[in-house]
Amino acid sequence: MKFIELIIILFTGLAAGFINVNAGGGSFLTIPVLIFTGLPPAMANGTNRVALAAANIIAVLNFRKSGYFDWKLALLLALPAAAGAIAGSFISINLPDELYNTILAVVIIIVLLVIVINPRRFIKTPVRGINAKTIVIGSFVFFILGVYGGVVQAGAGFLIITSLVFLTGYSLVRINGIKVLIVLVYMTFSLVIFIISGNVNWLYALVLSIGNGTGAYLGSLFAVRHGDKWIKAILVIASLIMALKLIDVI
Repeated sequence: MKFIELIIILFTGLAAGFINVNAGGGSFLTIPVLIFTGLPPAMANGTNRVALAAANIIAVLNFRKSGYFDWKLALLLALPAAAGAIAGSFISINLPDELYNTILAVVIIIVLLVIVINPRRFIKTPVRGINAKTIVIGSFVFFILGVYGGVVQAGAGFLIITSLVFLTGYSLVRINGIKVLIVLVYMTFSLVIFIISGNVNWLYALVLSIGNGTGAYLGSLFAVRHGDKWIKAILVIASLIMALKLIDVI
């Protein structure tokens, strides 16, 4: 049975890595699947973070080489996000399993609706740059996002991108460079808490990381025009099924 579970995790990681590159939201698949294979929700959450941390290290290195790397702004926002992630991680590891599953299911449905609606397309955001007001507002917003990332993480990347669009008006390429460093910083603090509390299954984390990395590589080679549309549709359908399964609706 363990071998079957490892195969399931490997292919889920592969699918999640592919989806993350093309549409985002791969954790909507990985966390529920880890729970369905028998891991407690807190351990599923921690195990998933190992693969995400590894992926973000690679992403940070790639963005640094490309030149789209505003590390000063990223670190300014990463500090409150890290503080929030520490608080959120402690909340996550102390939540009853059934309550966590319910929260995760509700979050999946809400964030998927936001992704489908994509409110960014309705608003033209001028480039504002960075000033004292932006930093103050951004620090508060990213503390909240850090708490969210510490508790759930799934969909955090999309929420971070949306927040940065409204705060700065920067291009999505530049924003993605900021996002990956923010996520890496707060993910590191969060992961330490999950590791110390014994909420990481290292075998599953390794297999998930291999699948995730392979999927991300294949996703980066994916060049079918408008492919992200059907990938997003598959993500929405699969995630909704998992959300309903988490709360025993199906």
